[in-house]
Amino acid sequence: MIERYPPIWQDPMHGSDIRHDWQREEIAALFALAFNDLLYQAHGVHRAHHHPSTVQISTLLSIKTGACPEDCAYCPQSSHYDTQIERERLLPVDEVVAAARAAKRAGATRFCMGAAWRNPTDKNLNKVIEMVGAVRAQGLETCATLGMLNAGQASRLAAAGLDYYNHNLDTSPEYYGNVITTRTYRERLDTLAHVRDAGISVCCGGIVGMGESAADRTGLLQQLANLPRHPESVPINLLVQVEGTPLHGTAALDPIEFARTIAVARILMPASVVRLSAGRAQMSDELQALCFFAGANSIFYGDKLLTTENPEQHADRQLFARLGLHTVGEGNAPDAAA
Repeated sequence: MIERYPPIWQDPMHGSDIRHDWQREEIAALFALAFNDLLYQAHGVHRAHHHPSTVQISTLLSIKTGACPEDCAYCPQSSHYDTQIERERLLPVDEVVAAARAAKRAGATRFCMGAAWRNPTDKNLNKVIEMVGAVRAQGLETCATLGMLNAGQASRLAAAGLDYYNHNLDTSPEYYGNVITTRTYRERLDTLAHVRDAGISVCCGGIVGMGESAADRTGLLQQLANLPRHPESVPINLLVQVEGTPLHGTAALDPIEFARTIAVARILMPASVVRLSAGRAQMSDELQALCFFAGANSIFYGDKLLTTENPEQHADRQLFARLGLHTVGEGNAPDAAA
């Protein structure tokens, strides 16, 4: 008989392993574990807090594309680089609603709206707030990523009913200056604090495979795990190399190291949803399967993530069927925590 870890709703000790005081040496020691030992530990934590065969699906739509003034070295939407991305105006609300309906029909439970801004103007924020209400009316959770926010803007989005705000830290504080110079790490942390203070759930993760060291991956996860509250969603992105950006041509990250990163994220942030985000189109089915076992329990679903490729929906459905995974709200699978 296979021993099963108790699900979160039956675990009287839930919360006892939630920490915010991780030291880098402890995290580095997790990365250094034998791979099987690390996966065993991460999978145990995963089962203690989440249904082990349930995956939450989100869909991400670019509502305003290109001409971003930031110089993020990975981003094809930056105005600093020639990547053949056409500048587009903010989408009309009816186009956003149509995309949200299609996402819901495909099985998504959360609809994320991304705009290539350093920070939204009040005029643009008014339009996004209208989108939030229209998407919520379709019965979907809402998420937005619009760049930096001040406290007043976060409060307005909260009043509109925004469920999640995404603002990634990207990498460790030490490596950050190698990737971005137009926005400071402190400014990112300040936006997260404004979002949290407004009562919006936080979606925050990073990108690996940007030429950073193992110590930088440790530093990124330490920053996330030692926030006053863990992000409800933690997207782990694998760099998608786009010609014309400074990071094009960076040596690819070892897939086993990527799986290790997912496993360590799961151990450090037990109750968070860990999302396989950008880069899945370059991942084998076997790597994704390892990541789901290691604690990933969310994906972005749809043929495109903002401007880069994502696996086709039928390919994801086929993989889920092969692995015996269910999506949140589907069939007899219990809903996972958001």
